[in-house]
Amino acid sequence: MIRMTHKKETKTMTIAALAGTIAIVSTTSVALTEDRTNQDESPAATYPKFKTLRFDEDWSEFDPQSGNDYWDDLKHIKLNDDGSSWVGIGGSLRLRSEAWQSFGFSPVTTADDSFALSRLQLHTDWNFGENFRIFIEGESALSTDRDLPGGVRGLDADALDLQNAFADIILPFGDVNDKVTLRIGRQGLLFGKQRLVSTLPWANSQRSWDGGRVILEMNDWRADAFYTRYTPVEKYNFNDWYAGPDFWGIYATGKIGGEHNIGIDLYYLGIETDGAVTFNGTSGIEERHTVGARLFGKFGDSGFGYDVEGAYQFGDVGSADISAYMFASQVYYAFDSQWKPKVYLGLDISSGDDNAGDTDVETFNQLFPLGHAYNGFMDLIGRQNITDLSAGVSFKPHKKFFVKLDFHNFTRTSDSDSVYNAGGGVLRPTAAGASDSVGQEIDLTVKYFANRNLTLQGGYSHFFAGDFFTDTGSDEDIDWYYFQGTYTF
Repeated sequence: MIRMTHKKETKTMTIAALAGTIAIVSTTSVALTEDRTNQDESPAATYPKFKTLRFDEDWSEFDPQSGNDYWDDLKHIKLNDDGSSWVGIGGSLRLRSEAWQSFGFSPVTTADDSFALSRLQLHTDWNFGENFRIFIEGESALSTDRDLPGGVRGLDADALDLQNAFADIILPFGDVNDKVTLRIGRQGLLFGKQRLVSTLPWANSQRSWDGGRVILEMNDWRADAFYTRYTPVEKYNFNDWYAGPDFWGIYATGKIGGEHNIGIDLYYLGIETDGAVTFNGTSGIEERHTVGARLFGKFGDSGFGYDVEGAYQFGDVGSADISAYMFASQVYYAFDSQWKPKVYLGLDISSGDDNAGDTDVETFNQLFPLGHAYNGFMDLIGRQNITDLSAGVSFKPHKKFFVKLDFHNFTRTSDSDSVYNAGGGVLRPTAAGASDSVGQEIDLTVKYFANRNLTLQGGYSHFFAGDFFTDTGSDEDIDWYYFQGTYTF
């Protein structure tokens, strides 16, 4: 049972109000769609799929008169008679309530709290012919009082800011889908399975970078070359690229094999900090280079599939040399049955440092990851000095429901290095003789797809603290509950 003070009871009322708002949005969404459908008997349109990066959606061929969604008229507004220039408008509203017990493995009552998060995003997509485009997206992420350690974090709040604001010059060539895009401005970066580079869509405030990018698309391959500067969140001020660090690289993805049935990603990523950083007692300016590859696909029609990724890092932290690595893999089997069950096994290893403060840095730097999807939904553990053996099962008992259960067993890769959190900071420093057993996590996720605009999601997670926490301080198990609704148009 979560212990409640009067203040927390007030927060619970706020969370209940948010849940009621979600229910109202759900009812309104269904009603608006039904109203549009009753007025328009034309065949249903083929809608582009909503994406994490909204600027990756292609509404250029969408005809608002062919659809039956309330927002159709906003998705493709002609700016001239022949329709060669047009603008699209979209957005999303997400409301989430969270409740924690024993946050930080602490037994004190201040480690129990509940709070609510909201995020509103609105964008406009201006297209002038086939060769020029401007995309602008604003974001407002807010949080009620969060009394857990750290208070309201940059992950929770970004009161008003530009998430994306860039211009594209598109240069077609060769075959019909071949083109080069030159992009300049503030933009989200998301590559591959987001193990190393992600806008972090789960967080209330998302990541963005300022800089330039060249995108080459040719023969079903895509290569992104970019040089940017990360824009950390300033909760109540506009985010500023000046804080850095610099981030650059090349990321290519495509298909190989006789039937082009093997997906492959190849990448190089570089990062350089302005100020000193510390890895297991070694401090200094960090210049780190990451080279990696990923293979993914299915084994014919058998139902078996795989995803394997590895990366090696080199460079320096001050006068110390970097030599670090990570390996991530997952194999799964999807059953051909009514509920579409799927089971998987995963192994995720990232290196740690064997000797604190020496001339070598062996701790892997996870860069800008979506750890939430791979190292536990609670976002306690990061991909640094960790070995994660995972298993899971998912199924769809109804076309609108999705259920998933995950299990993780965490151990330290090196017993001389600390345990790191999902943000790359030290979750708990190491100590002489401390156990390698970090703990286990179970995650239950349930999604309900009310319609194409509205998704409801809830979950429960429990972290069983391992002997490492017993050997280094407080070792309470942690519970986490959440419920959220997302409306997208």
